[in-house]
Amino acid sequence: MQRPPINRPTLLILTLAALCLAASRTPEDVILKAGPLSFQWMPDWLQVPEGTTLGNTHGCVAEAPNGEILFNTDAEHAVVRVATDGKWVSQFGKDLKGGLHGMAITEVDGEARITVSHLGRHEVLQYDSKGKLQWKLGWPQESGKYESANQFRPTAVALAPDGSLFVADGYGLSWVHKYDAERNYLFSFGGLGSERGQMRTPHGLVMDTRGEEPVLIVCDRENQRLQTFDMKGQCTGVYKGDLRRPCSASIWGKYLAVADLAGRVTILDEKFKLVGHLGDNPDPKRRAVNGVPLEQWKNGEFLSPHGISWGSDGSLYVQDWNRLGRVTKLKALDKR
Repeated sequence: MQRPPINRPTLLILTLAALCLAASRTPEDVILKAGPLSFQWMPDWLQVPEGTTLGNTHGCVAEAPNGEILFNTDAEHAVVRVATDGKWVSQFGKDLKGGLHGMAITEVDGEARITVSHLGRHEVLQYDSKGKLQWKLGWPQESGKYESANQFRPTAVALAPDGSLFVADGYGLSWVHKYDAERNYLFSFGGLGSERGQMRTPHGLVMDTRGEEPVLIVCDRENQRLQTFDMKGQCTGVYKGDLRRPCSASIWGKYLAVADLAGRVTILDEKFKLVGHLGDNPDPKRRAVNGVPLEQWKNGEFLSPHGISWGSDGSLYVQDWNRLGRVTKLKALDKR
């Protein structure tokens, strides 16, 4: 039986209904929640210039004092600066291609200082906001822990309020080394193991200044835990149970956000109690895997969170470890 023709007003109504239905399913509507916090997943946030391939996102992401977001890749644009709306501002680091891993941003005399660690060069380096090298630091031969520079593969750096420097040898021998503000070697702590104070891949570092005294938080990745240390290298706490493979962390107010390589972001409060998980990937085969193809990416699901940073407005920026490059913005929706 032949259906009667659809008149124009009816066709218009059906078309509008279809458009509304499509709009109701847009990726912009992906909302993630952790306790009282809520975020909007911002698809296609990062605006990569035409003709540029982002490349493997392996390293960190951090907010600069001026509000720009910086992140690392394994390409010639090893350090990329973008605005909060995702617009690409600038890049530097051709000589850092392949191996840039840790990054911390501090402010000196009103200007950003970008301190990075490099796996292949076995070095820690500091740059100004325009990418001009300020200094570099070689392997910690003075520690007596290494037979050669090749054993030292630093994954993270953190600076204390007094200017002292902590360097984590996450892919090497699992030590954390401390230097004074003039980069003179002081001491080492940690070392390979699973006992309190020992580490198995101290992958990320973050300086916690929320208390009366600064505390160093170590992402003890392969022990599936966080550990805290005072400025003398003494372990003051071990936190385990809600983490799979913590890679890096960032602090905003009372909240600690942890990039967990095994497919999610975890939010903890100031007492390291679980607030909630964000973007947990339901497929274990897509967690902690560098080669997940683009067609398997889904808005609202992370792959291998490797770097993380709060923005000053409470938004979160998350960098997945992926060969194609993926940096996601979670826009804060609630007033905090």
